[in-house]
Amino acid sequence: MQITRQADYAIRAVMYLSKLGSNQRAATSQVAKEQSIPPSFLAKIISQLSIAGLLHTSRGARGGVMLARPAHDISLLDVVEAIDGPISLNECSSVDGTCNFGEDCQLREVWCDAQEDLVKRLRATNFAQFASVN
Repeated sequence: MQITRQADYAIRAVMYLSKLGSNQRAATSQVAKEQSIPPSFLAKIISQLSIAGLLHTSRGARGGVMLARPAHDISLLDVVEAIDGPISLNECSSVDGTCNFGEDCQLREVWCDAQEDLVKRLRATNFAQFASVN
């Protein structure tokens, strides 16, 4: 499994903002430059993160983008799911559990356990953990 480039960029943008401190804004152009994210791509990402309630945006001379809640309240899972949707390693581990083999599938438990472990790890990792790391 590989997260999308868009989710990777979103994680880097939120990580950058988490290092600024509470209530500090950054210009999207600054975030794009510092994190090597194409500006037009970042605009779409910021819009999605804002809709998900993870970022606040404002226009104007004092505008910019900032975290909508404290960094310790934003997990890696929040950001990935805001961009890519719910994590699903395989069809049979998705919410509806569609599997051609039904209850006889010998792999379903492995996929579901692996997905649960990944989700748990991403949920337990918040951006405050990265705020003090250079």
